[in-house]
Amino acid sequence: MDPLSTALKVAASGMTAQSERLRIVSENLANAQSTGETPGAEPYRRKTITFAAEVDRASGGTVVDVTSVSRDQGAFPVEFQPGHEAADENGYVKMPNVNVLVEMADMREANRGYEANLQSIKQARDLISMTIDLMRNQ
Repeated sequence: MDPLSTALKVAASGMTAQSERLRIVSENLANAQSTGETPGAEPYRRKTITFAAEVDRASGGTVVDVTSVSRDQGAFPVEFQPGHEAADENGYVKMPNVNVLVEMADMREANRGYEANLQSIKQARDLISMTIDLMRNQ
């Protein structure tokens, strides 16, 4: 496979991985206040995503692949909300282990990674187009 096609494949795999990362971050943000429905029930657990570099045999390039989506086993913060339906006998509610600031930073980083891969694809397309134009003019 030619190097420009390999570059397209590698960048496309990066875009796919970053879009999956954005989906996970969005789920975490959407559930940042999702408590358990009954006293003592566990609230939403933050999801995490793991990537790995894999060699694509067809192109010879190293692509990005999502290896797993798992749950963060960190502790749940508790808040004093005696009127909440999920409050225990002392008035404390277990809250999700989602830190909105961390999720926003992760979203920004995933967005930048996606944009960088998109620029790589645009550059490779331009190079392919210039090559075709050169061949046409000969």
